[in-house]
Amino acid sequence: MTNKAIIHTDNAPAAIGTYSQAVSVDNTVYLSGQIPLDPSTMELVEGDFAAQAHQVFKNLSAVCEASGGTLQNIVKLNLFLTDLSNFPIVNEVMAEYFDEPYPARAAVGVAQLPKGAVVEGDGVMVI
Repeated sequence: MTNKAIIHTDNAPAAIGTYSQAVSVDNTVYLSGQIPLDPSTMELVEGDFAAQAHQVFKNLSAVCEASGGTLQNIVKLNLFLTDLSNFPIVNEVMAEYFDEPYPARAAVGVAQLPKGAVVEGDGVMVI
């Protein structure tokens, strides 16, 4: 029998729909998408693409920590960008949060994201 738990932390934005911040099943944690919302105001952080990317990783980190791990436990990371010309910037920002070996990753261009965000990230973590 699997051990399923719902993960929630006030250090990341509250869910703005019918989903949980993360779901843990045994030693695998499925992280919901995080956009660059400030968890205290639930508003997008001000600033350029890099500022929004930093907030996404801060939010993912908070959920990882609430799950008993860190960003280093992410084995698969998915990034969604409204403008793929920001790909080099997301790589630079990501390098500030992850050490080698890096997780498997996809970066996908999308037409739009919730609340007008320019970047979103989700992932799978193993602890």
